[in-house]
Amino acid sequence: MQDEKELKRELAKYKRLAVEIASEIHDIVEDTVWTNHVKMPELAKKLVDAVETANKFKSDNNL
Repeated sequence: MQDEKELKRELAKYKRLAVEIASEIHDIVEDTVWTNHVKMPELAKKLVDAVETANKFKSDNNL
């Protein structure tokens, strides 16, 4: 079994992925919404999945 430090490190990876996707959404909204708006549904789905994965990992490991 992983120790708590390793679990927290893994959780941080899941959270970082979600933040990276959110940042990509932010960049589109700020800079290129009129040309890249078609990417938003896919990115939104990826963000929801990433956050749900992080939250499930956190819950499953009592973090």
